[in-house]
Amino acid sequence: MHAIAAVNAITTLDLSTYSDKDGAISIQEHGDTIDPYFVLQALLLAHDHGLSNKVISKNWINWLIVRQKPDATFDRFCRIGPVWAPCKTADADDALLALWIRLLEALPDDLKASPTWQQSRIRSINALSQLIDVSRGIYLVSPVYQHGLFMDNLEVLSYQSTDSDNVKLLPTKTLENNIRRLFWDQQKKIFLVSTQAEQKEMASKFYPDQVAQIFPLLYRNNGIITTNRHQYYQQWMRRHRQEWLLQSREDFAWGLIAVIAQQEGDIESARCWMRDAGRARHTPHWIVSDEVAWQILSKDGLNPAANNTKCL
Repeated sequence: MHAIAAVNAITTLDLSTYSDKDGAISIQEHGDTIDPYFVLQALLLAHDHGLSNKVISKNWINWLIVRQKPDATFDRFCRIGPVWAPCKTADADDALLALWIRLLEALPDDLKASPTWQQSRIRSINALSQLIDVSRGIYLVSPVYQHGLFMDNLEVLSYQSTDSDNVKLLPTKTLENNIRRLFWDQQKKIFLVSTQAEQKEMASKFYPDQVAQIFPLLYRNNGIITTNRHQYYQQWMRRHRQEWLLQSREDFAWGLIAVIAQQEGDIESARCWMRDAGRARHTPHWIVSDEVAWQILSKDGLNPAANNTKCL
């Protein structure tokens, strides 16, 4: 593996080409669609990896909080002229609510100072608690979709607070144990992506199936992976590295995996992603979480792999 270069001067998150003056943040650069899930994921990724983003996060929270629905859930938004209007419901309420609460709590002074933020947090915790599947001990996608998703439940698990309000939610260790029990396929030695029985018969795809296998490594403080973590990571890369690095040609760049690579000390794979997937930067194949991943790697001194580096 190559040594990390001198640390780049980028320490503050720059989403100026994704956001507007009111704090709205689109999925893609200069985009006309907002999906709160991806924005929350991106802002928390920056927060978790030391990329300063308080002003951006605060502006985003203030923009989105007035658009939170009476049941505490969120819509997706499309630009109609100069106005952002609700145009589609969220894919999954459970993960979105958990990430929203976690972002509010990531700014404790602002949360404490704002009754509006505090009320939103309480309403969101209450709404998340309504998605508990009591019989299985996990979280359901929404009141409409009564199944559980592996990656959604990992994102709920990532929300950990000591606040007493959390007695309404599943205990962390209980959720962790139930995720492993319900989603681990002992025969195939893989994580299932859903509790839906029919998914076992569906053809495997990079997303969600292969992404699901590496997703637990994004959140370092959980016990979902019970084998040697680094060996688990290396096995995934041996099987799927090339497929991952080629994703941006047809789909999205999956910068989250580059951040996992960096966490695991695989600087070469992270740099290869910067070179190969980085060609999609500023195109429709690059979303806000990819941009945050790029800035995290740059902040930590990584540069794209040299042209003569064999990555694929």
